[in-house]
Amino acid sequence: MLVLEYKVKAKQAQYQAIDEAIRTVQFIRNKCLRYWMDAPREANILRFDLNKYSTELRNEFIFVKDLNSMACQASAERAWLAISRFYDNCKYHKPGKKGYPRFQKDNRSVEYKTTGWKLHQTKRRITITDQKGIGELKLLGKWDIHIYPVKSIKRVRLVRRADGYYCQFCVDIECVDAQPKTGLEIGLDVGLEFFYTDSNGYQEPNPRFLRIAESDIKQAQRRIYKKQKGSIRRRQARARYSRKHLRVSRQRNEHAKRVARNVCKSNDLVAYEDLRVSNMLKNHCLAKSIADASWYQFRQWIEYFAAKFEKLAVAVPPHYTSQQCNQCKRVVNKSLSTRTHVCQCGCQLHRDTNAAINILQKAKSRVGHTRSNAKGVATSTLLGATLVEQVATVNLESPSL
Repeated sequence: MLVLEYKVKAKQAQYQAIDEAIRTVQFIRNKCLRYWMDAPREANILRFDLNKYSTELRNEFIFVKDLNSMACQASAERAWLAISRFYDNCKYHKPGKKGYPRFQKDNRSVEYKTTGWKLHQTKRRITITDQKGIGELKLLGKWDIHIYPVKSIKRVRLVRRADGYYCQFCVDIECVDAQPKTGLEIGLDVGLEFFYTDSNGYQEPNPRFLRIAESDIKQAQRRIYKKQKGSIRRRQARARYSRKHLRVSRQRNEHAKRVARNVCKSNDLVAYEDLRVSNMLKNHCLAKSIADASWYQFRQWIEYFAAKFEKLAVAVPPHYTSQQCNQCKRVVNKSLSTRTHVCQCGCQLHRDTNAAINILQKAKSRVGHTRSNAKGVATSTLLGATLVEQVATVNLESPSL
């Protein structure tokens, strides 16, 4: 599945119509969620029942009927997605909170399936054909949607962001770009001092986008509180504040995408740690630095490009990757302040480089893994002591923080 995104240019009345459609989607989702909550246990509400209930909402409310029927079904499917995730967490005994579905109050998109929209012949304009009054929208972007048949477009989504409105096309095609084999293999050890350290000794600098823009973000946030509540200037200040956060988010994504693409294109085997970043973010002292590093996003792009380039990407358990010597396999206990690995066998190198070599060796020996993670297959390893050590060294790795 390929997602192509365009910036939308329209009139103010059309933007208001898009906002009305987004509010309608939120209303349908919340009503379906309430329908599931109020239903008796023996009713056994399933996905089809929520779709049927969305049809009843169309007959009851006029503003719901104005929305396309398949868009209403997609809104009901959003509610079922939250419910099914809750069921799965309970079934597999996920530790902690199980994610009981909650009512939504900040929906930002409306999704159409195969009806409710019509693409112009030039494929630079799209017309929303329901009764919300959105009409024809101009598409701004460099993507070549015209090279794909219209039948391959399975979803059209209108998204509202801090800097405007966007239109996304979900195209059902196989995205494969086979690259020539290089015969190279690499192991990656992510950290806070450097974005990653590979098994060859190269250390990618950590850009720290949030830390750089933090002063401007705080200043923009203070300006919000100086404006009167409910005023236009306060709304404008909130928009400026949101755009600064959006810029940081895009910088992280583009950086992770660029680095992951280069790594997967240059190597036939990419080994990385199976980090549980969601657990590591529970440390309130280091959560900001961990989120700013965007390790999980980097992993997602590695798995994507590995599948696209037909390369091999393997996630290995992170236990003892920095404590164990990569040559003699002796466990060398090191404190968090020790950044150099020194072993009795004569091996002496950077701590992260030693961990990257161990990660590559584990991937090659396939310890605890029977198949590749190239297409995003979920892994199930526990948080090791090495991860805690690696994250807890923020004061040593980033003295400026």
